[in-house]
Amino acid sequence: MTRHAYVTLVTNADYALGATALVRSLKLTGTTTDIVVLHTGGVADDALRPLAALGARLERAELLPTSEAFNERHQRARLHANAPFTKGNKPAFHTPLDNFAKLRLWQLERYEKIVFIDADAIVIRNVDRLFGYPEFSAAPNVYETLADFHRLNSGVFVAKPSRATFEAMLARLDAPDAFWPRTDQTFLQAFFPDWHGLPVFFNMLQYVWFNLPELWDWKSVSVIHYQYEKPWEANHPRADRVKPLIELWRAYATGEGIPDISTLANPGAAR
Repeated sequence: MTRHAYVTLVTNADYALGATALVRSLKLTGTTTDIVVLHTGGVADDALRPLAALGARLERAELLPTSEAFNERHQRARLHANAPFTKGNKPAFHTPLDNFAKLRLWQLERYEKIVFIDADAIVIRNVDRLFGYPEFSAAPNVYETLADFHRLNSGVFVAKPSRATFEAMLARLDAPDAFWPRTDQTFLQAFFPDWHGLPVFFNMLQYVWFNLPELWDWKSVSVIHYQYEKPWEANHPRADRVKPLIELWRAYATGEGIPDISTLANPGAAR
C-alpha cells in the first residue's frame, strides 16, 4: 500500500465507462500511486471488470445512511425543480443523491492523503504533486465567467481520510431540513469554508473551451472535467462545440490514437 491514492466514484454503468477512461489516463501519466474505484450497488460486475484489468482497486461503497426526508429532498426531480440547472444538461443517468457517497473516501484511513477525481474526467499529465496540497483543496467552479472563482468544483479535490471527519460530515449533512442544491459540491464548500484554491488547470471544465477560450492552454491543462453533458452520450447537444474534447476522451476510453497534447490547438488561438 502507498500512503496516497487517487479515488473516483462509480454509481452506474455510464460512470464505469467514464472511469475506464480516467483510470487509463492516470496510468499513462506514469503515476505509481494506488487508484481506488468506489462503486455502489448500481454497478454490474461486467462494467467493473475493465477497471480491475487496468489495475484499479475496487471497493464497495454503500450509499450513506441518510434519512427518508433527506432522500426525498434530494431526489432528482425535486432537486432539479428547487435548484434547476440552467447552464447545461444533466444526463438521464445522473442520480444526484448518489453523489454524497463520495464522502465515504474519508473512511479510507489506510491512506494519508487522497486526490478525488470525478469519473467524468481525464488526466492528461502527471498530477502527483496534488498530494502536497492540504485538506481541503479544490479548484474553482469556473466555466462561464471569472466571477465564478468564489465557488469550488468538487470534481477534483484533496482530502485527508479521517473517521472523525466522516462522522462530523454525516451529522451536518443530514441536519433537520438540510438542503444541498448542488449536492456534494454545496455541502463540501459549507463544511470547508476556508478551502484552499487549486489552480484552475487541475480541474478544467469543458465549457471553458467555448465560454472562456483564452483561459485554455494545453501547456498547463492537467485534468479535463466533462461537466454537464458527457463525452460518451449519443445526441450530445453541444458535440459540435466541444468536438476536440470528445475525440480526446474517446482516445483515452479506447486506448487508441491518443494524441500528443503539445500538438493540439488552443481554442482561443483562432480568435
